[in-house]
Amino acid sequence: MDAGAVAEVTQDRPVGVAIVDDHPVVVDGVRAWLATEPRLTVLATGDDPDEVLRAAPDADVVLLDLRLHGRMVLDKLAELSTAGRRVVVYSEHTDPQTMLAALDAGAVAFLAKHEGREHCVATVLAAASDRPYVPPALAGAIVGDPRPDRPALSDKEREALLLWFQSMSKASVARRMRISEHTVKQYVDRARIKYTRAGRPAATKAALLARAIEDGLVRPEEIGTYRSYASADWPTP
Repeated sequence: MDAGAVAEVTQDRPVGVAIVDDHPVVVDGVRAWLATEPRLTVLATGDDPDEVLRAAPDADVVLLDLRLHGRMVLDKLAELSTAGRRVVVYSEHTDPQTMLAALDAGAVAFLAKHEGREHCVATVLAAASDRPYVPPALAGAIVGDPRPDRPALSDKEREALLLWFQSMSKASVARRMRISEHTVKQYVDRARIKYTRAGRPAATKAALLARAIEDGLVRPEEIGTYRSYASADWPTP
């Protein structure tokens, strides 16, 4: 995969998943969970991110344990995200500071290891189609975040963000709001600028969603939840 490039995922092929975890029992369990969803296929597993991705260079989603061999790997998470990988962090470390740090480092989602099959499958599918998904532990961490610097967004900026979080593209938001795609991009960019000026940058869609939920601008339940296996439910570009 070229740096900065994210492959488009379509209904025509299963979503390829790479699992990076240093506990074989966890790998086996997650593999079994993902095998229940016909749209997902596990391409490679292992305890070294570089080796796993050499074995599965075309993986659409990387499911990454945040602690490998006794060390937190936020730096590796940031490296993978910068290279254009869709990384879902899968970890037992669920304190709000760690979860929000993972989003700040570029994770597209954070899944707690105590959360079950339904949330695991839903999170991976959402990540593959560039849709946010907010599992319960992440929602609790975000809503409970006490940081005080909360920029004010206009009604139009909030509406554009909410629709963007619920959609796959700014073009679809533009159609819903009956404005140009350029204007939608301006609204999103303005929100990012306001958060950066407040000392809370949000470079990724997941991080911007976290900021919006932290500040009560968006409720977790407003973001679409996973709908089951009928092909009609697969999101269209």
